[in-house]
Amino acid sequence: MTFESCGHVEGPFFHGTTASFGIGDEVVAGHPSNYHEGRASNHVYFAALLDSAIWGAELAAALTGGDGRGRVYVVEPTGRFEGDPNVTNKRFPGNVTRSYRTRHPMVVVGEVQDWKGHAPDALQGMLDHIARLRAQGLDVIEDEV
Repeated sequence: MTFESCGHVEGPFFHGTTASFGIGDEVVAGHPSNYHEGRASNHVYFAALLDSAIWGAELAAALTGGDGRGRVYVVEPTGRFEGDPNVTNKRFPGNVTRSYRTRHPMVVVGEVQDWKGHAPDALQGMLDHIARLRAQGLDVIEDEV
């Protein structure tokens, strides 16, 4: 899915994070990455599947050492977007996670309050996988401008 073909993708869309937002706030690129210390994110990442955003919230909380489980917001894009190359056709061919990214702001239109996190062993398994990739130098996140 490219910038040119994003118009056919329907929401709702979700954004998982550790940040706190209110209704009407904009989620913008340029903030510190939840996944790589000392690095700014050039895109806003979001998904059309709640489960994908839950993973984002849980991993962000675990990787930043924050207390709590993260937050999941309902967001609306303000501009074009594309499939997230970090999962699309790299880990999950065909974008089954329905994960996307944009350089444009996303407007917060709600917060999912009652989401259920993954089992602790599933979350630990994902964190262990990330640690193995980092140890091998393979945890590259494509986030070019």
